[in-house]
Amino acid sequence: MPVTDDLSLLIEAAQDAGRIAARFFHGFADRWDKPDGLGPVTEADLAVDQMLREELTAARPDYGWLSEETEDGAERLKAEHVFIVDPIDGTRSFIEGSTTWAHSLAIARQGRVEAAVVYLPLRDKLYAAAHGKGATLNGNTLAVSPRRDLDGATVLAAKPNFNPSCWTNATVPPITRAFRSSLAYRLSLVGEGRFDAMMTLHPTWEWDVAAGSLIVEEAGGAVSDPARRPARFNNPVPQLSGMIAGAPEIHDALLTHLA
Repeated sequence: MPVTDDLSLLIEAAQDAGRIAARFFHGFADRWDKPDGLGPVTEADLAVDQMLREELTAARPDYGWLSEETEDGAERLKAEHVFIVDPIDGTRSFIEGSTTWAHSLAIARQGRVEAAVVYLPLRDKLYAAAHGKGATLNGNTLAVSPRRDLDGATVLAAKPNFNPSCWTNATVPPITRAFRSSLAYRLSLVGEGRFDAMMTLHPTWEWDVAAGSLIVEEAGGAVSDPARRPARFNNPVPQLSGMIAGAPEIHDALLTHLA
């Protein structure tokens, strides 16, 4: 199946997801906490997940399925292609009435993401990328930041990543921290060139970063885990050890400074 056809499928599905999620917005969705401290979930998450699973697997019945809101199984490990989906990335933001949550949809083939969409319906922002075809925002070509100097760089990250213990000689470089709840949106903003880099240094679920990582790469950026290993997806335990993504020089400089 051509990767561009897969991308068109993801775009259409993401737009359908946005219409469903919008109906639950502003407090109309019941919510509860997942067991084991895995965070909140809402009716909207589950409704979007069900629609995406039915729509996407009907269109590609031989593709595996991995989603935050679907019980995982070993069948996906046998598939050459797999959907990697976060129905709503940034559920806490969704609950709080913020508009920075996103639908994150990706297709990986033999461990590498080949097609990706991150869609923020209430901000009318649809990021898309296909392997070797570049990345776009609402159809306009994206490029990462041209910055080369780490001093003064803007980095999207949660506060714990700036603990001195994370850095060489317990010294945080002179960078400016910013934050967005959705990891998919953080990566997309880096691909857009609005921020120089993003990082998360703790174990990270694949569905949070699969789509966004391709958007950064296709916008000319660099992506790896904190040990400089390239991201590989559809692992038996669907987690990565973290992710650093950004303009190539900033990505490398961050890795050099990290303990």
